[in-house]
Amino acid sequence: MVVFSRRTFLSTSALLLAAGRPAAAAPGRCGERPWCDPGLPPDERAALLLREMTLQEKVSLLGGDELLGAIGGPDGHTGTGHGIERLGVPPVHYGDGPIGARQGEGTAMPATIALAAGFDRELAFRYGAAVANEIKCKGNDVVFGPTVDIARVPLAGRTFEGFGEDPYLTTRLSVPWIHGAHEEGLIVCVKHFAAYNQEGVLAVTGSRMTYDAVVDQRTLREVYLPPFEAAVREAGVGAVMGAYNKVNGQHACENQWLLNDVLKGEWGFRGYTIADYGATRRTGASLSNGLDFEPWPALVYSPAAISAALAAGSASTADVDDHAHRILRTMFAHGVFDRPPFPADDSLIDRDAHFALAARVAESGTTLLVNDGLLPLDAEALRGGRIAVVGDAADRFVQGGGSSSVTPFEVVTPRQGIEQRVGPDVTVDHHPGGDPRAAAEFARDADVAIVFAADLQSEFLDKPGLDVDAGLASFPPLDVGNPLVDQDAVVEAVVAANPNTVVVLETGGPVLTPWRDRVRALLEAWYPGANAGTALARVLFGDVDPGGRLPVTFPAREDDLPTAGDPERYPGVAERVHYSEGVFVGYRHYDEAGIEPAFPFGHGLSYTTFAYRDLRVHGRTVRASITNTGSRPGFAVPQLYLGVPSPSAQVRQPPKQLRGFRKVSLEPGETAEVLFELTERDLSYWDETTHSWRVAPGTVAVAVGESSRDIRLTAELQV
Repeated sequence: MVVFSRRTFLSTSALLLAAGRPAAAAPGRCGERPWCDPGLPPDERAALLLREMTLQEKVSLLGGDELLGAIGGPDGHTGTGHGIERLGVPPVHYGDGPIGARQGEGTAMPATIALAAGFDRELAFRYGAAVANEIKCKGNDVVFGPTVDIARVPLAGRTFEGFGEDPYLTTRLSVPWIHGAHEEGLIVCVKHFAAYNQEGVLAVTGSRMTYDAVVDQRTLREVYLPPFEAAVREAGVGAVMGAYNKVNGQHACENQWLLNDVLKGEWGFRGYTIADYGATRRTGASLSNGLDFEPWPALVYSPAAISAALAAGSASTADVDDHAHRILRTMFAHGVFDRPPFPADDSLIDRDAHFALAARVAESGTTLLVNDGLLPLDAEALRGGRIAVVGDAADRFVQGGGSSSVTPFEVVTPRQGIEQRVGPDVTVDHHPGGDPRAAAEFARDADVAIVFAADLQSEFLDKPGLDVDAGLASFPPLDVGNPLVDQDAVVEAVVAANPNTVVVLETGGPVLTPWRDRVRALLEAWYPGANAGTALARVLFGDVDPGGRLPVTFPAREDDLPTAGDPERYPGVAERVHYSEGVFVGYRHYDEAGIEPAFPFGHGLSYTTFAYRDLRVHGRTVRASITNTGSRPGFAVPQLYLGVPSPSAQVRQPPKQLRGFRKVSLEPGETAEVLFELTERDLSYWDETTHSWRVAPGTVAVAVGESSRDIRLTAELQV
């Protein structure tokens, strides 16, 4: 069962794993061999077993063998690691993914970007637990997820898989995600390490398979590495997946500095590294530079390739021993030897609970961007009336493409959800929206028009532009609707025909909204999962307050992006992508450049109003009081931003950086005190001279508000 109880996220199991002690013993598969004693530390058990293994057996542990598993068939696994029957070493099964199980059918959760929009740690814990539970019920031992890559370029095809543009938000939500998955007894494989931020234009220019991320140490340390560091140091993650791209000249899966120096050395990572599928290049370099396991296809880590590398002297048997030890040690630490195999049985999944959770995540992440009072809709006032629902996205399941796509057990589309919510006393008509003029005539006489527009983001290629229509291409088995429809034109036509128009976006990240000043209400629903209809109907009719806040900046123009106009930054020149914007990613860029976005990071409206009062700073503790001053219950999401001093003209700090957030539910008139505890790391920058975290002395600007641009309270902190 998925654990839904409230608790601190450093669960007992996570603490045990972080300390290197095994979880409680259960009847297992190991037998009576010396290394089968669950009372021994995992490292000792791995050492005992390793001494009994032949070189060929050690080598066999380093490569996977399920060639067709990545397709997602019901009877396979995403990957399988060899066991060794002679010594009681069980096989290890791997399962995608970050948004739901891909073996056969599963509960399609809202995309991770929707979870991020919820700004809710507890919900992240429940999400990770639910995904891991279904991966486990498919007979897997390892879950590939969460994806913690930063949204450097919103055109990137996998933006929807991550937690947005801010490393603090990504870190603070991915850690509870991992703890939730650990509650289910799985090994968690966080991905993709590191600086993996694009798929490439048409998967050719700036392709993930070939581009070299040229990025300075400070930018890596402050923006792209923190989520991985927290996954290791705070969450005790068991596996880290290497990326496709190069980082400063070396492929990520054979990158000495990333894998050996930082991950295993500096951070003390004791699990094992896994190559993304097809991301390996050279056997000797991978063996000697820190790659432990190649799951698919095991060509670079085939027995023949490893034997050749050992014979040529490009790697040593000590490298093989280290990789095998890490894999075995992780299996012991996570109890793989000491329990029966997880049965592959969909009947063990609590589908109803997970379907309800999918709706809860979608509600929490649905972000109200514009509202002049049209929302929430009043079902009673609409009795006997008509709602015009426009757009093919209203009547289909919308999700992103690639290795995180899920075939859902069941679906409630937005149209179905609206029909179920209003019942038979309100007419709900649907128009596919292909012809703007026809859509306008269809909506003209309706009491309310609701236009749904969706984009498509997918692994394998980036979007060619930020228009909502950009990137609409067919990726079987995805139903992406009609790629020839001009959805912006449909919105414009319906808004002109019916002033009571709501626009609902189902997108994987930011899109341009050229009509935003002409609509009365605009909701960003992201890819809202299989229970989208239930969630969106509840938000539209005010059964629940829209809980979302933007985890990414929505630009007013594509030319405002941090990488715009500079092909060396994106998509790269001669396959070198220069991260020369440095730490000025996302809202940091807009603040530094003085650019007004369409909708800023952290923005999201409520159906009620909040007053912010009484900001107090004592040492490294920040407190503020939030009062619901409206007539409806609602979610407040106070956000803490710091403007830390720049240590020099050459090391500029962003005007503000997110360093805290809380999500509180308040009844009308209710007040809550929110508390933010700052750490030294929150006040620090990476000093490239000393190769360490440093605090620059001076005055820190403390700001608390409803978004990065809507600051309600300010104070100062002397460092």
